[in-house]
Order: sequence, then structure tokens, then C-alpha cells
Amino acid sequence: MENHMTDNTAWEELQISNDFIFGKIMQDPKLCKGLLQRILPDLKIDRIEYPETQKAIRPDIDAKSVRLDVYVEDDKNTVYDIEMQVGTSKELPKRTRYYQSLLDMQMIDKGEPYKKLKPSYIIFICPFDQFGMGRHIYTFENTCKEDNSILLKDGTTKIFLNAKGTMDDVSPELKAFLDYVAGKKTIDPFVDELEEAVKNARKNREWRHEYMTLLMRDQENKEIGKAEGIIETGLDLGLSEDELLSRLQDKLNITFETAQEYLEKFGNQTV
Repeated sequence: MENHMTDNTAWEELQISNDFIFGKIMQDPKLCKGLLQRILPDLKIDRIEYPETQKAIRPDIDAKSVRLDVYVEDDKNTVYDIEMQVGTSKELPKRTRYYQSLLDMQMIDKGEPYKKLKPSYIIFICPFDQFGMGRHIYTFENTCKEDNSILLKDGTTKIFLNAKGTMDDVSPELKAFLDYVAGKKTIDPFVDELEEAVKNARKNREWRHEYMTLLMRDQENKEIGKAEGIIETGLDLGLSEDELLSRLQDKLNITFETAQEYLEKFGNQTV
């Protein structure tokens, strides 16, 4: 399963740029609708239906699964996936491609007509400039290469928001939100609502416990991944079992017993 990695920031210091906090406060349909309306001002969204945060999509047992930060539909059956992206990655464009394919598979079953596919928006909110052109917003639709006035009209749109933008290319309302994501102080009623929601989220003991559990799981997954790499490299170098155990303990600062567990788990797999 693919999950956004939580960071080591103390719970009391988490801001809206943390994907866990973002997903939680977007459980409020009013805030979610307000954000979408700022990002897509040309759309008239009367209401958000069935908000679902951290929606898990598992296509089949072998395929890579994902957990979406915010997955909602509006009253016109348009689907929105909103992601707070916490770290830079060259794979983000291809991630939107994969997310799109998973969303589509959720909309229709085998034998159903393609017209049942709903219009969809995949929106990545980034505290960095993915494309390095200074824009606050990058919107992508499928167009004809030979004549870019011809749209494919497949109903899909992908948007990258950049909280570090420098161009005057978005509304003051969206700019205020992006400045807030970037950690800048801004005077805006909607941002004030978001800040109050973040403060209330940090007071929620249940969410705090959930976050800490996720944090521990992420740290464990990182350790497991490192252990597998150490063992694979060590076997390639012809290290003995004792040398591998010593290297695991030294590199990961783990006990001898834990190192043995990793070696038993991954030693045979990497041979």
C-alpha cells in the first residue's frame, strides 16, 4: 500500500501542510467546498456529497494500492481527489496518471458503458514548484499535439498548486490559501476558518493517537526497507551471517534479536 509518509513534527506543531491534518479538516464539507471553489472558481458547486477522507483503493491483490487524502463528489457527479503533497518527487506526474486509472476503475464495472465515467479532477497541493516556472497553478488537460485548440474531452483534469509561486496568476482568495500552506501569515476569512480547524484538530485525542500510530508504522516500514537493502548488499559482498547481523545492528541501531528477525525474513529472499 502506498501512503504519504508522516513526518517527525510534534503533533502540537502540525500545520495544514501536513497531509494527515489536511485530510482530517477536509472532513468538514463546508471547508472542502470552500477550498474547491477557490481552486475552481468557474465551477458552481452547490454542495459536497459523501465526503470521504483517506479513501483506500485496492485494485487487486498484485497491483499497487493507494490511500487518497480527500476523495469527494459534488452535486453534479464530478469527482475530486485532493492531495496535500508533503515532499518533492519526479514521479508526481505519473502518480496522477495512476490515481486517474484507479478512480476510473472505481466508477464503472465490467460490461458497463464508458459514458458512466464521471468528470474528475486530481489536485496536488504542493509547498514547492514541481515545474519550476513560478506559477501558482498548473492545469493539465489532454489536447491535440498538432492543434492545441482541440481538446480530447475525456473529462479528466489534473492540477498542481504551488504554494511558492511568484507569478500573479491566481485569484487573491487562492493566493491567500497557498500563502497559508507555505506558512505565511495572511488576512483572509476562509484562512481564519482553516486555522481554527487546524487548532481544533490538534486538540482531538483520537486523531492524535491515530497519527502517532501511523508515524510508528511509517518508521517501521522505513527500517524494514533499509534492513532489506543492507542484507541484499551484504550478501552480494559475500558477508557472513555474523557480519550481516553486526552491520544491521550498527546501521539501524537495533537489538541482536531484531537483526536476527530481519535476516531470517530477508536473507533467503535475496539469495
